[in-house]
Amino acid sequence: MSLKIAVALAATMVAASFAAVPAQARPDVVAYRGDYSPGTIVVKTNERRLYLVLDSGRAIRYPVGVGKAGKRWAGETRISGKYQHPAWSPPAEVKRDNPRIPDVIPGGSPSNPMGVAAMTLAGGEYAIHGTNRPGSVGGFVSYGCVRMYNDDISDLYRRVSVGTPVVVTR
Repeated sequence: MSLKIAVALAATMVAASFAAVPAQARPDVVAYRGDYSPGTIVVKTNERRLYLVLDSGRAIRYPVGVGKAGKRWAGETRISGKYQHPAWSPPAEVKRDNPRIPDVIPGGSPSNPMGVAAMTLAGGEYAIHGTNRPGSVGGFVSYGCVRMYNDDISDLYRRVSVGTPVVVTR
């Protein structure tokens, strides 16, 4: 194979790897106005966006999937736990709606809806987590959890700690 063909092939492969990830999957640093301290996570349900406040004028913005009709909520909480490749036990409401779901789905399983990482929220059965269904990100799709692309939850996971404040608005 000639050097020209090898370089063209390599360039095509690199371009294809970027094209495989939707543009909205990459978090953006955006201008942000709000009365939240740096480090606060703000989920704007109607926008289907999660913001990690960096300072008084900037935040990292991620696309998310949020609660479907009747499952949306708003309030203030904090991250109570951080888990990589978590096992998942469906809450009673999910199990009632879909009794065929196993009682526990092991971490790393392709049928595990938590994706590569999850951060539980204090005071309830909700979490900010990855997903094995990336097409659901950007929609009103969950029972109240916040779904993120696996690359995005991995990025956010590295940036925040247990105790991080979380504000969910409608």
